Amino acid sequence: MNVHAWGVKDDDRGPPFNELLGVAQRGLTLKPKRLPSWLFYDERGSALFEQICQQPEYYLTRCEIALMAEHVESIAAALGNEVRLVEYGSGNARKTGMLLQHLHDPVAYVPVEISSGPLRQSVARLAMEFPQLQLQPLCADFSKPLRLPIASRAPRRTVLYFPGSTIGNFENRDAIEMLRKMRNEMGDAGGILIGVDLKKDPGVIEAAYNDHAGVTAQFTLNMLARLNREIGSDFELSAFSHRARYNPMAGRVETHLVSRRRQQVKVGRAKVGFGEGETIHVEYSCKYSLADFAALAAKAGLAVVRVWTDAQQMFSVQYLVRTSLAAR
Repeated sequence: MNVHAWGVKDDDRGPPFNELLGVAQRGLTLKPKRLPSWLFYDERGSALFEQICQQPEYYLTRCEIALMAEHVESIAAALGNEVRLVEYGSGNARKTGMLLQHLHDPVAYVPVEISSGPLRQSVARLAMEFPQLQLQPLCADFSKPLRLPIASRAPRRTVLYFPGSTIGNFENRDAIEMLRKMRNEMGDAGGILIGVDLKKDPGVIEAAYNDHAGVTAQFTLNMLARLNREIGSDFELSAFSHRARYNPMAGRVETHLVSRRRQQVKVGRAKVGFGEGETIHVEYSCKYSLADFAALAAKAGLAVVRVWTDAQQMFSVQYLVRTSLAAR
């Protein structure tokens, strides 16, 4: 069995107590209040997100898996031979397994995941499924600069795989910065394979973030539970509610935690006051037309060279390269 599968490398960028406390205090003193969406993804949050993906209203995962099942051979051919595949936010790596089965002579797979538990579990499974593939897991926040491990043999190209629709969690300016960061990390001959959710019926979109079973609400509220656990805050979860609404003018779902009453919450040595109905903004989920995303990529020095969609045109997977390379 591939011994590289068990060496989960931590790049020591996990947020220590003081950093997490600072993030919470700064965000909760803003007007309006806001907290970064990466706070969702402790181990409990990662498990809840896996449950969200199984909810009937959450079309994104089903559409992306159907897309991969239909087009994976074409996608693998576009990436080429001897690829090092680096996946941002690997989670359970289900879609990745489909891709790895069709890549020709891949050099290495580098899953990057902020939660060590899901990372170890997915790597253990992939080690059984792909015993000859070098697995180089990295426990890290992919939104920060990464120190990628060196593969035992040189790849022909590095492809950064960013499945799901996580790029949509960034506002336009931040999405451009993320794409520029990826452009740097993939190298001159590299590429980006990225999932992009498409604009569609607003009712379908909004339902996906307000599932009937309430799993998404648990996921959102877990952010407050995490602050209670890790920095000793005293949020009363029942005093907040989940709200996710689609803003068609901005083309995005806007998710908030809403205070049900007037209250004060301890955050470090400070007390943070909330009015009834006051919100904490916790996430954007941007949706794009194909033209929207191509224009966004161009601002990061990238060109879309291939697009694959599911049969209903709900979701897309797109392959990006440097603009200079596409022009050749």
